Amino acid sequence: MDILSLVIFILAFGGMVIIHEFGHFIAARWCGIEVEEFGIGLPTPGALTLFTWKGTRFTLNWLPLGGFVRPKGENDPTVAGGLAAAKPWKRLVVLVAGPLMNLITAFLIYTFIVSRVGAYDTSKVLITSVAPASPAAQAGLQGGDIFITANGKTIQSFDELSAVIGSNQDTPVNFSVDRNGQQIELIATPKLDETAGRAMIGVSLSVPHRANVSFVESVQWGATYTYQNMYALVSLPAKLIRGNLPSEQSRLIGLKGIYDVMEFSVQQGVEASESAPASQPFDWFIPPLELIAALSISLGIFNLFPFPALDGGRIIFVLPELIFRRRVPANFENLVHGLGMAVLLLFMVYVNVMDFVNPVVIP
Repeated sequence: MDILSLVIFILAFGGMVIIHEFGHFIAARWCGIEVEEFGIGLPTPGALTLFTWKGTRFTLNWLPLGGFVRPKGENDPTVAGGLAAAKPWKRLVVLVAGPLMNLITAFLIYTFIVSRVGAYDTSKVLITSVAPASPAAQAGLQGGDIFITANGKTIQSFDELSAVIGSNQDTPVNFSVDRNGQQIELIATPKLDETAGRAMIGVSLSVPHRANVSFVESVQWGATYTYQNMYALVSLPAKLIRGNLPSEQSRLIGLKGIYDVMEFSVQQGVEASESAPASQPFDWFIPPLELIAALSISLGIFNLFPFPALDGGRIIFVLPELIFRRRVPANFENLVHGLGMAVLLLFMVYVNVMDFVNPVVIP
C-alpha cells in the first residue's frame, strides 16, 4: 500500500507540475517565443538531454518531482525572440496558459470519473467506512448508510453534519439514515478527538452517485465539479475571516501532508472496491483521482494569486503595459519577483516543516 501510494504521489504531483509547465511551453511556441529548455524534474546539475526539438532541449533531471520551462530571455527584454521582449498580450497568454492547463486537466479527470461511476449527488452525505470501537460503530452505523437527519435537522452537506456533531460533544445525537432504501434510527454520542481538537463520531464520508450517465452529462458534470472546487478554493479566505471553517480544514499542507492524504485516499479506494457488491463494482483509483483533480485546481488557482514570482504576480506587471501602454522597468520587476521568490521559498520551508511538527489530521 505504501509503495503504491508513493508511486501515485510522485506521478501525480510531478505530473501536475509538468502539465502546468507544458501549458506555458505550448503557449510560448504558439506565440513565436523561443524556449531553450523543457525540464522534467527540478533543475539539477548534470541533467540528461533526452532530445532537442525546434531549438528546445528536453532534459531529465535527477530530482523527480515536477518540471520547468526556461524561455529565452525570460527576464531580459533586450533579448530578441525571448519572453520578456514579446508583446504584452503574448506574455499574458503564456502566463495564463499554465494555470489554465491545470484547470483543464481537473475538468478531464472529473469527466472521466463521472463516466465511470456516475454523477455524484452532492445533496447527500454517504458513510464510506466506520472506525472500529468508535461512537459510530457502537451506535450501529455502517458503511453505505446515507444520513437523512441529525437531531431532526436535514443533512445535505458535510458542513451541516459537522456542525451538529461539533455542537453535541458527549451528548447523544439522534441520527436517521437510509440503509438500502430503509430508514434506520440510531443514536451516537460524539467524543472529543484530541488530535483533531473537535468532536467526532469516527466515520469517513463521501457523496453517493447515480450510474448510467451519457457522455454529454459526464462533460456537464465534469465542468460542474471543476467550477464547484474552484469556487470553494476562491471563497476560502472569506470563510476563514468569518470563522466558518475548522482550523484543520483551512491549513496549508506541504509534500508530506499531500502524501498522507494521498495514502489515505488510496486506502479508501482499495477498501471501497473490496467491499463493493458485484452488482456495483467500484474502481479503487477513483478516490486518488478525485484528490489529483482537486490538487490540480489548487495548483492552478494558487499560481494565479497576485503575488510576486507567481504567474498571477507577473500578470500584474503586464496589465499596466496592456492598459496604459507603459511598461514597468524590467530591473524593478525582476527585483520584486526575486524578493517574492525568496519569501515563497521560506514559506514553503515553513509549511513543509509544519507537516512534521503538526501532521495533518485525516478523519
